[in-house]
Amino acid sequence: MLGGSVYIAFIRFAISLAGVILLFSEMSESRFDRKKTIICYGGFSAVLLSLACIWYVADWENCVRSVAFIMYVCFMVFAIFMSSDSIYLSIYKLALTFYLLAVFLIGGLEVSVIFFDRNVWADIIVRILLILLMTILIEKKLKNSIRDFSDYVEKEVDKFSVAIMIISILFGIGFILNPNLKVATGYRLYQIITNFVLTGTLQLLMFRFYLHIGKEKEYVRENQLIQMNHRLLERQMEILEESVESGRRLRHDIRHHNAVIAEYVRRGQQEELLQFLKEYDRETDQGMEEMICANTAVNNVLSVYTCKARNEQIKVRLDIEIGKNLAIPNIDLVAILANAYENAIYACMEVKKHSDERECFIHFIIKKRKRKLIIYCSNTCRVETELKNGQPKTEFTGGIGVSSIVKTAEKYDGECDFKSDNGVFVFRLVMNIPSDLQPDKKEENDVPDSAL
Repeated sequence: MLGGSVYIAFIRFAISLAGVILLFSEMSESRFDRKKTIICYGGFSAVLLSLACIWYVADWENCVRSVAFIMYVCFMVFAIFMSSDSIYLSIYKLALTFYLLAVFLIGGLEVSVIFFDRNVWADIIVRILLILLMTILIEKKLKNSIRDFSDYVEKEVDKFSVAIMIISILFGIGFILNPNLKVATGYRLYQIITNFVLTGTLQLLMFRFYLHIGKEKEYVRENQLIQMNHRLLERQMEILEESVESGRRLRHDIRHHNAVIAEYVRRGQQEELLQFLKEYDRETDQGMEEMICANTAVNNVLSVYTCKARNEQIKVRLDIEIGKNLAIPNIDLVAILANAYENAIYACMEVKKHSDERECFIHFIIKKRKRKLIIYCSNTCRVETELKNGQPKTEFTGGIGVSSIVKTAEKYDGECDFKSDNGVFVFRLVMNIPSDLQPDKKEENDVPDSAL
């Protein structure tokens, strides 16, 4: 390790700490606003640097051997508190930051030893240049991909893989920072390069692994959405075919109706004619599609699945109070409603398979309150229906689209939950409605707070 006065040590400590704070901040969002984040990191840095300098003066030998590791452990604990990410995602990003810390620490030291005869200022300048280079590289090339990738890691990461990764990186960096290996030989440089390549490869493999898993899950959700749309189109085609057939029958019989009406008129049988016309109107109305709400997408989805549910002898109760425009794309509305309704129908049909005594029902509520969309669905289900990680197991839903519902809700900063209570399954969702509509344009069917 390079020596120097406590002032030189302070500069090194400050540069290294500033480097890890800068690099970690490029990859992770703070849970606080910008001003409070700067104040917190500033206060933490002042305390940590003061303690490091006191240790440097009191016990130089042990300080230069362990100060980098101790400072990083302290920073790791503080960074987890400051980060808005989950703890496992924060640990993953801290491992990458630790690797970059080793790069500019060892890079500065080795350049100073090999090319500048252990010049302290050469070490400091190289550290600054490497930190700036890595920061620019992350900002320009990697920042967006790392933050997008964070969603995959947060959902798919597990304790075992994080532990293995951290232990492997600590062993590799620990070997590189070994203070007993002071001779700058060609073999020593080969060892350093090899360890950097191995630990860097480990980071890359972890990145690619979770990226692959995340994309695969996205493909599964998209496939579920395609299948759901396919089933929805099939239901719509069935209803359309029934409507066409009903219209064909009415057109075929219209001449008979006209003949009967003419006969009633000729005989002057007005009462009988009125009764006949009432029956005719009733028959005509039965062939018309039910209008559930003004929103076309919601109306079509609910109409299709309500028809299917009633064909399966399932009692349906709908309480829909929304306007024509929701500022939510139809594809997202369909993803939530169709999946929830089809899961409810599937659960009822499973009950009918196992028990003919229970009466099956589906109760759907959709309301709009201010800038929130509220969806509630309760239905009959098997008493043994179980949840896993807050979601119903696939064997109780037919494996249809629960993840699509959750993903769509998260897209609008919404929350949803699932509950099974003694043979009744309940799905609840509240999500924000985008403010795409003009502020003075109020929807016709806005629901007042008292209505809920």
